[in-house]
Amino acid sequence: MPVHTIALLVAVGLLCLVSVRVVSIMYKYQGARVITCPENREHAGVELDIRRALSTGVVSPPRLVLASCSRWPERAGCGQECLSQIAAGPEGCLVRNILANWYAEKKCVFCGQPFGHTQMSVRKPALLVEGQITTDCDHVPAERLLEVLAAAKPVCFACHTANTWVREHPDLIVDRSHKTESRNR
Repeated sequence: MPVHTIALLVAVGLLCLVSVRVVSIMYKYQGARVITCPENREHAGVELDIRRALSTGVVSPPRLVLASCSRWPERAGCGQECLSQIAAGPEGCLVRNILANWYAEKKCVFCGQPFGHTQMSVRKPALLVEGQITTDCDHVPAERLLEVLAAAKPVCFACHTANTWVREHPDLIVDRSHKTESRNR
């Protein structure tokens, strides 16, 4: 086998290994998280600097640094001690995982459809919050997520979409349910 073919195979193999590592780091460390701030013991929403994690983590453990925190800019100079919580359980504090676990054993409050394993990026479910308004999970700040989930009820994508249309476009909605009932008599 020629030397240039072997070199090409080695390069492709290394590229594959690096690609797998990059995807792994992105999946593990990208996204909003809920942590307990070591300073005031309250929930805070944070995101990691994914570029730093990628640039340092290809051949060694990634260096974790916050890119944003709900307590900033007032507390921007903190020591970032909360990073130890993320390092100890990076998947457990991810908002997408918290939501998926919360929905897992629940049924839609309107139609009764069970959620099961929820894909948070496809047909995203919603929450029924106080005032009986459905809201997208993305509209809940990470630092308030656990508090909101404690009081909210689960709503499937279809029911959320229908409720949103009725609320936002009442002039476009026609309720024919009373005509169907009168025809069945």
